[in-house]
Amino acid sequence: MRKLCFGGSFNPIHNGHLVCSEAVARGKNFQRVVLIPSAASPHKLGHADMAGTSDRLAMCRLAVAKRELFEVDDLELERSGPSYTIDTLRELRQRGWPEVNWLIGADQVAALPRWHEPTALLREANFLVMARPGWSFDWHSLPPEFRVLQNHVVEAPLIDISATDIRRRVRERQPIDHLVPPAVADYIRDRGIYRT
Repeated sequence: MRKLCFGGSFNPIHNGHLVCSEAVARGKNFQRVVLIPSAASPHKLGHADMAGTSDRLAMCRLAVAKRELFEVDDLELERSGPSYTIDTLRELRQRGWPEVNWLIGADQVAALPRWHEPTALLREANFLVMARPGWSFDWHSLPPEFRVLQNHVVEAPLIDISATDIRRRVRERQPIDHLVPPAVADYIRDRGIYRT
C-alpha cells in the first residue's frame, strides 16, 4: 500500500489540510494519507496559542474518523524534544517502510534547507510539494541539491483556509463550522480551545 505522509502542528486540523492532501494522494495514486501531528515543531516553539498534544491528536482523529483514505500516526507525540522530520523519517524506515513519501506545502520550500539535517532529508524521503494553482518560486534561490524538488511539485486545490485565522475566529467568537470538520468544531467548542 502506497502511503503519503503529511506532518504538521495541525493547530487545528482543517478542511484545507484534508481536501488538499486528498487531492494530491488521489492524483498520485496513494492509497493512504498518514497524518503525523508534531509534538513540538521546531518552527513553532513558544507559540502561546498552541493547543496541547492530546487535543491536536484528538482533533486529527476526529477529522478523519469517517474518511477511509486517512489514518493518524502519533509517533512524533511519543518522542521527547523537538519534532524533527528527519527523526520521523528514520523511524518509519526502521518500521520497514520501503520508501517514505512526504508532503509539504509550497510555503515550506524556501525553509527546507534550514530544517534539521537537511541533506539527509533528501536521502530519506521523496518530497512532494503541494502548490496552489499559479504558485511560482525562484528555484535558483535554493542550494543546488534542493532544486530537484522543482520536479516534485503537485498542484492542489485553491482553498483559502488557515489555522491562524481559525484560532482568531474562535477568540473572537466567530463561527468556524465551514472551516473544519463538524466533529473538530464541536471539540474546539466543547473544550474551550483557542478562547484566550
